[in-house]
Formats: sequence, C-alpha cells, structure tokens
Amino acid sequence: MKIGGLQKLTLIDYPGRISCTVFCLGCPFRCPWCYNPELVLPEKIKKQPQISEKEFFFFLKERENFLEGICLGGGEPTIYQDLPDFIKKIKDLGYLVKLDTNGSNPEMLENLIRDNLVNYVAMDIKAPFGAKSQISKFKSQSYEKATGVKINLEKIKKSVEIIKNSGIDYEFRTTVVPGIHIKEDILQIAREISPAKRYYLQNFRPEKTIDPDFEEINPYPQECLVEIQNAIAPFFEICQIR
Repeated sequence: MKIGGLQKLTLIDYPGRISCTVFCLGCPFRCPWCYNPELVLPEKIKKQPQISEKEFFFFLKERENFLEGICLGGGEPTIYQDLPDFIKKIKDLGYLVKLDTNGSNPEMLENLIRDNLVNYVAMDIKAPFGAKSQISKFKSQSYEKATGVKINLEKIKKSVEIIKNSGIDYEFRTTVVPGIHIKEDILQIAREISPAKRYYLQNFRPEKTIDPDFEEINPYPQECLVEIQNAIAPFFEICQIR
C-alpha cells in the first residue's frame, strides 16, 4: 500500500465513530472537480510525501484505546492487490474499517465483504447510469464525462448491487457539480440506485482541482441542494446534505 496522507482524527468520515482517515495514492478516475490531485495524478504523486506502513501501524497501536475506526480513502484503495492483507492487519488491532470507493473494482469489493474485512462502505456515484443526463444522450458517456476516463459502467452497477445486498452498513453519495449535474441528473441517480439505505448530496468545493477550470466554478446555492433533497428523499431511508 502506498499511503499519501493521514488525518489523525475525524468525527465525520466514519458516522458515529471516532476515527482516522488514511489516504491511498493512485486512482483510475480523473474526475475534473477532484480536490485531491496530489493523490491521483502521477506527476503529483511523485512529489507527495509518503507514510510507510510501519509508521502507520505504529500510529494505530498508539491509538488503540482512543480510535474506534479506520477510514480507507484516496485515491482509490481497491486498486491495491494487497488491500485485504492491509485491512487484516488493521482488524487484528481491533479497529472497525470503513472503505471509501468509486466502485470501479467490484471483484475486490466483493472479496472484502465476503471475508468480513469491511464494516462500512461508502461509494461515490459520479453521474446517472442511463442516457438522460444533460451531458450526453449516449449511454455511459455522462459517467465518463464525470470520471474523465473511459469506464466499464457495468462494473459500477455491479458494485452498487454488491453493496446493497451485502448486509453491512453503507452509503452512496454524489458531489453535485455545476456544469456536470443538473437537478434531473440527481433525480435519475436516485431512481437508479433506489431503494437504498443512505444517500448523501455533497456540494462541490472550488478548491485545488484536477481541472483548474473548475476552481472558477461557483457551487450550487444551498437552497438548490435542499430542493433536490426534498425531491429524492422518498427513495431512501436517509437522504441528507453534507
């Protein structure tokens, strides 16, 4: 595992748990609004200071009586074949594990769930699966516009079903980005992934982004997200804005 960052304390990332978040390097997607380019772009990864596994596990052992959970984010953790072994070491210390994923590797996701290595999964839904997005009338191109790369949409759909049928705690979430999404896109996502336990809307933040042009985009006003939330809330047990 290549670790590019560690947030030593978070009360938000793992719902209901005192946790830390470890950020893995590398991702198969290039979402233009991504605000972690140093964890995604190869030229920036080269300059990103890394934390060794030894250092990370020393930190966990020191926090055994304080932290409850570990959030694995990135980047995209499921690109690492040694992820199961990495998580086993975490679990052996008594921690709960939350995985943040883009759903691009359903095989790894299924293996982790089967082997009881994750307690909570959060999956990003980047765009509608179907053809009714504002971006393109062609199936999957709206998702590829959002991810910045060619994708296998069937893998994304498979990951959604694996998570929904897993029996573990989970959430889906979408970062709502002007120029990428309009209200109808989020309504379509809600229809496509429902029924589901939790769905969160996250407002876009115009910070450092993979595509610098997105740093000049103004987020949707809060009242716009509230309007969308009210429209899609019936599809989910919990639907909130972050």
